[in-house]
Amino acid sequence: MKSIMEKFETAMVAAAFAEEGEFETARQIMKETQLRKTGRPSARIEQRPAARKELRAD
Repeated sequence: MKSIMEKFETAMVAAAFAEEGEFETARQIMKETQLRKTGRPSARIEQRPAARKELRAD
């Protein structure tokens, strides 16, 4: 079992990639972590977000 620090480190690495716009890399990091943990990917990680709604101030 991963220690709390290892889990935190993995999450922060994925967050750093996501902040820089590398969303696919961040998803891949989290997906690999889930695969190692359970042997199958998480449904939440596999889902692609729908197109974002635009909010406009007129």
